[in-house]
Amino acid sequence: MGSRKDRVLLNLLLGTGVYLLDSWRNRMGGTVEELRSRAQDTYETAADRVSRASDVIRGEDSHLLGTATAALLGLGIGVGIGLLLAPASGEETRNNIASKARDIRDRVSSREGATGTYGA
Repeated sequence: MGSRKDRVLLNLLLGTGVYLLDSWRNRMGGTVEELRSRAQDTYETAADRVSRASDVIRGEDSHLLGTATAALLGLGIGVGIGLLLAPASGEETRNNIASKARDIRDRVSSREGATGTYGA
């Protein structure tokens, strides 16, 4: 074999290598878990998006009713707050709303008369 100095040098190099590899493994252990977790989260997000997209393509998307309900609810809350905070009196505000509703009704009626019966 080699001399005693060669064995000591070899033991020193092997020990240093094992120490460095062990400390590197410990540092990478957390990183590997973080990468695995991030990859799993990304996969789950992508799978969810693909599932929702395929539901929309097949016409099985049921979010339309929820969106319409939320829009109507928001409209109602907005009108209520607007009535409470309006600078005009209650009677004047009601008259303005009734007038605008009549205008909209007249516009819809004139369009139906011009294009025929609506929905037929």
